[in-house]
Amino acid sequence: MTYSMKDICLETGLTYEALKFYCNQGLVPNVKRNKNNYRIFDEHDLAWIKSLDCLKKCGMSIQEMKEYLALCLQGQNTIPERKTILAHKKEQLLSTMDELQNAVDYIDWKQGFYDDILSGKTKYFSSLIKINE
Repeated sequence: MTYSMKDICLETGLTYEALKFYCNQGLVPNVKRNKNNYRIFDEHDLAWIKSLDCLKKCGMSIQEMKEYLALCLQGQNTIPERKTILAHKKEQLLSTMDELQNAVDYIDWKQGFYDDILSGKTKYFSSLIKINE
């Protein structure tokens, strides 16, 4: 089965511009063209483009994606290097998740603090302004 640019965009949620950018950057190897010179893709391309989207969401830069792709194109012998790259990205994502969880915990605490003040359970205080009693 072949896919057009529009088909790939619908399947992946990528914008047309993003997909075209990936193609122009060489991140989608072996792109084929139809008789009208429009890009066409197959199932392998679709799977790879979905992977690219995931790598982008993992925080990989275009240059990092190019390096990862170069390793993929070299075959099985580069799997240890690819695993290292992915492990590093995973560590970064886990760290970001911790930071985000800390931010959510703060918001939850602050909302609870405000609820306690509004319900009269806690007297209002602020570290920013002096409250006259």
